[in-house]
Amino acid sequence: MTISGMTGFARAEGEHAGQRWIWELKSVNGRGLDLKLRTPPGFDALEPAVRAAASAKFKRGSLQASLSVAREAATTGSVKVDLELAERLVAASEQFKGRVAKPRWDGILALRGVLQADDGNEQTEEERGALEAALAAGFETALEALAQARKAEGRTLAAFFGEAADRLDALIAAARKTAAAAPAAALERIRQRLEGLAPELKLDPQRLAQEAAIAATRADVQEELERLTAHAAELRSLITKPEPAGRRLDFLSQELTREANTLCSKSSDLELTRIGLDLKTVVDQIKEQAANVE
Repeated sequence: MTISGMTGFARAEGEHAGQRWIWELKSVNGRGLDLKLRTPPGFDALEPAVRAAASAKFKRGSLQASLSVAREAATTGSVKVDLELAERLVAASEQFKGRVAKPRWDGILALRGVLQADDGNEQTEEERGALEAALAAGFETALEALAQARKAEGRTLAAFFGEAADRLDALIAAARKTAAAAPAAALERIRQRLEGLAPELKLDPQRLAQEAAIAATRADVQEELERLTAHAAELRSLITKPEPAGRRLDFLSQELTREANTLCSKSSDLELTRIGLDLKTVVDQIKEQAANVE
């Protein structure tokens, strides 16, 4: 198993009792789960079941779901003309005789209410329930297709995070090597500084070693490196788990940022500072991509 992304598109269509339906789902990034549902008039009863199904399938993401329903041509009812309404309209036009053109039949037919669809028979409650059940099942099919699309994005993200964890490990190893040489480097810097300020003075080796030890203690980054190592291991663990990991990755990226910043602020070595800046670059990339994870 691997993590899932939050971006995808899915479509499901079918037919029930002469009515053809199409579900279209689109998903983008979101801090929580937000479903925007659009259905034709008269299908509001589907909303509770649709929202429950989406909540059961996903935990994060902004979802847009639209349903279209159309009666197939072979089963479409006839069209009838409301002759009574047409006659009243013609009669009402008599008062304008001589001032406006006589109404044409095609113009009358274009008026609202004159032409009416005749479905032939109304749906029973049982037929309506069967149609809604078919539409709900179609939505589940579309949800599963969307989940597969989001998992495909998740596999790409997992590969990125795996590579990022490798880069973290390499930089942490380089930082350990550089930090191990810090006491000797601090001693040499202090010696060169004092010799530059007062070359005639004789330096006390013991006093010099004490100052170097104090400087090395202030610049000690072992704790930060240990925590960075643990965070890199946690990153690898999160991307292999089946449950949503987006929020934990958000938190982990914040912890990585804190440790990388502390390492840079405590560093008194140019090489260690460079490594710390490279760490921050990798962490920023992790933080950016974590926003795409469910």
